[in-house]
Amino acid sequence: MVTTFAAEHGVSPYLRFSRSDWARLRNGAQLPLTTYELDRMVSLNDTVSLDDVADIYMPLLRLLQLYYEASQQLYQVTNVFLGSPSQGRVPYVIGIAGSVAVGKSSTARILQALLARQHPELAVDLITTDGFLYPNRILQERGIMHRKGFPESYDRRMLIEFMANVKSGLPYLEVPLYSHLTYDIMPMLTQVIDCPDILIVEGLNVLQRGGRPARTPQVFVSDFFDFSIYVDADERHLQQWYIERFIRLRETAFRNPSSYFRRYAELSEEEAIATARRIWREINYVNLKQNIEPTRERADLILEKGERHMLEQVYLRKL
Repeated sequence: MVTTFAAEHGVSPYLRFSRSDWARLRNGAQLPLTTYELDRMVSLNDTVSLDDVADIYMPLLRLLQLYYEASQQLYQVTNVFLGSPSQGRVPYVIGIAGSVAVGKSSTARILQALLARQHPELAVDLITTDGFLYPNRILQERGIMHRKGFPESYDRRMLIEFMANVKSGLPYLEVPLYSHLTYDIMPMLTQVIDCPDILIVEGLNVLQRGGRPARTPQVFVSDFFDFSIYVDADERHLQQWYIERFIRLRETAFRNPSSYFRRYAELSEEEAIATARRIWREINYVNLKQNIEPTRERADLILEKGERHMLEQVYLRKL
């Protein structure tokens, strides 16, 4: 997984855990989810079992609880040092990144549910950066409809402003909602984020830092994260999972008359596989290599998947 010069020479910024080693860090915590509840959180064509929750997510939950508590203590200590009274709570922000089809949405929903179950006194919200994509009309005007999901297809100014407002403790913030059925922003519909204790932000490029030097200081989404997770998998598995998901969508959502991809519903299976492979090669693979994968080693924690979505290894950044 780690391919940097340092890693190749026996040095890594991460502690590596096998699945069994990581599972031991669960520390006996009880599993708060049922199979039925878990199935409702898992994305189409993703696979997550209760064993995955027990072995991978429960130790991660324990780690996040400890980090959250430490951040609250540090916040109080800082207030004491400054001699200022405690202000309104500032959300602890967790970022989750990874490729198309890797299962990061499932990861985000499972973590949200686990945090909320273990700490019902805390408000735990989840947003996806899909809501900050430019509407199709603007993407078409700019000639970048084929680059939806690439950094330039997002309203980064709006996203950064939202994150700054979240970290400033501002109440009642509205996030645009995105429809995967119509493949566009839904006009007049928003999600309200009202000073949560914990906010999970999930998206393809949330760990990106930009490539070219700027004359003025730049602010990035990841600057507002307290903890970040990258869901990783070999590109061969990612391509296969994308193709499998495309075939399943062809048999289900694509058949909806309102679907943006309605035209794909009538493809034969052979044609659908060829189409999915072409879309992966020309769009998703390019975005993965140019923009998503290079951000992997900026994450605080990497969840590495093997075949059939099996979570196999965990990498935790050394403090």
